[in-house]
Amino acid sequence: MGIIPSRNLEDQRREENGVVYFDRGRVQGRNGREYDRFAIQTHFVEVGESQTALVERYVRPIYQEGDLLSFGAKVMAMCTKNVKTRQDVKPGFWANFLWRFAGINHTGVGMHEPYKLQLVIDMCGLPRVLLAAFCSAVTKLFGKKGVFYKVCGHEVDGIDGLIDYDISFKEYVDYGILNPENPSGVCDEIYEKTGVKAMIIDASDIDCVILGKCRDVTLTDEQLCEIVRDNPAGQEGQCTPFILIRKKA
Repeated sequence: MGIIPSRNLEDQRREENGVVYFDRGRVQGRNGREYDRFAIQTHFVEVGESQTALVERYVRPIYQEGDLLSFGAKVMAMCTKNVKTRQDVKPGFWANFLWRFAGINHTGVGMHEPYKLQLVIDMCGLPRVLLAAFCSAVTKLFGKKGVFYKVCGHEVDGIDGLIDYDISFKEYVDYGILNPENPSGVCDEIYEKTGVKAMIIDASDIDCVILGKCRDVTLTDEQLCEIVRDNPAGQEGQCTPFILIRKKA
């Protein structure tokens, strides 16, 4: 079976042991191995919910020995409370000035929002952000994009939420969602408590980054990204943050 297009399709919907999931197709890695991917549907995960309880509820009922769970970074951040509210962020002069020059891409608003840009300033410091903005402005003249994030670091690239339009979940209007802390340690904890091997991934339709993985996962980050590079969890509000990866026998 080939890769299923971006959204979960109704005719790919499955249900097993009370768990709803979508067959997102089979991919072949560079090592020649083939992997099936199943997008597991959950409820909307609120701040502070237990990641191990979520795995027990939605993953364990269909988990098979040898499977690997891809845990969406946004949902893990909600579980580990790595969020800032709009009330926590107070846009200052530079945030209100610089956001007007930020670019917008088809997957979101990027830094084109003063609250999000102020959060970056709070995380990185104003000098670094000004340097990143200057480097970005210069390199854009030569057609190079993404320099702002490279200078600031991937922690900034991973910020989500704090936008007020074109959003799947209204809760993300007031939440600034950061990358979860100690992602590999969290994956180890999930494995110790549930027996499920996991990785935490920050993926979009244009990029894929493995933030952390269980120490028993033997595939490299590059090999893992190959399996989920088409972002089978999707970008829209379908509540499928878990991708269960199963190596074909």
